[in-house]
Amino acid sequence: MFGAERTRTFLGPADPARTADVGPPLVSARDLIDRVGPTETVDPRLRARPTRRVVLTAGAVAVAAGAVAVLQPFGGATPDTPGSAPGTVLVPVAYQFDADPPAAGPQLRLLADKIKDAGYDHQSGRFMYHHTKVWGEPVMTSADGRYHVAFASETKLWQAVDGTGNQIRTQLEPQYPDQESRDYWQRESIGRPAATGTPAPSVRPLPPEALRPLTADPSELRERLKVEYGAGAASKWVGTLYGQYVVPRATRAAVLRVLADVPGFRWRGQVTDRAGRNGVAVTFDDREHDQQSLLIFDPKTGELLAHELLTLSPMRISSYKVILDAAWTNQPG
Repeated sequence: MFGAERTRTFLGPADPARTADVGPPLVSARDLIDRVGPTETVDPRLRARPTRRVVLTAGAVAVAAGAVAVLQPFGGATPDTPGSAPGTVLVPVAYQFDADPPAAGPQLRLLADKIKDAGYDHQSGRFMYHHTKVWGEPVMTSADGRYHVAFASETKLWQAVDGTGNQIRTQLEPQYPDQESRDYWQRESIGRPAATGTPAPSVRPLPPEALRPLTADPSELRERLKVEYGAGAASKWVGTLYGQYVVPRATRAAVLRVLADVPGFRWRGQVTDRAGRNGVAVTFDDREHDQQSLLIFDPKTGELLAHELLTLSPMRISSYKVILDAAWTNQPG
């Protein structure tokens, strides 16, 4: 599990709040429970821990070299399968090259050289549109630390270059690291569907914010992606970049080439992301902090499909985000 100090250690000098005093949590246990919807009374022995980092899954990643990875959630349903049982228990995405993966640099450069236009490269509009899903934000943990439930959300975002726009966020079914956690929290009435159904989406207008223009200049991208702090920080900032901007082809290629020069990335080959899309993946193992960063790219366009953070021993998912759509539009939601 991630705490404030471990997160600060991971980010190092890239942490914008490294000199700030950390106060008490801004979200109470009651607020976390309310996010799920109306529930029964919760035992006061339970505690909540709001964090963006949640261990979601235990289990080894094992796939023979040359095999294409697949998602294997509990019960055989995917997170997006209509009618699937609530509270999916997930296993990590499997890798084509699990043991002794090669350095990612040569493959990333080849990918940068051959990528094609994305659909939005031929679009125009006032607003950048993103449709994303995030799991592991936040997590609730039982008092004894044995059982965890991870909250999830789906976001649709329309944002103009001046920062204004709209955001629609929907709370999704929670997920669990194992069957024992699923059984425990559903006995405690946390993570069960509310009697009134799925909570209504929250709609929020976005205030003005000066967005820094995108560029394909390698030196500026290296600064923007914090590559001087290593591959772990670069992975995080690539996810941030693609979650906020509609990234044009030249910049996508430049990002891949910048990452190719960052030491530590390994090539994992073909994978299938959690939305069922084929991709190619790179990882960075941070042994000092016992964690792995995973980036999944579209093999045709070079777009970022997903970003995951995993603990290494045993291999478990801490948090992950999938970018389901990006586009230009004149009509905000």
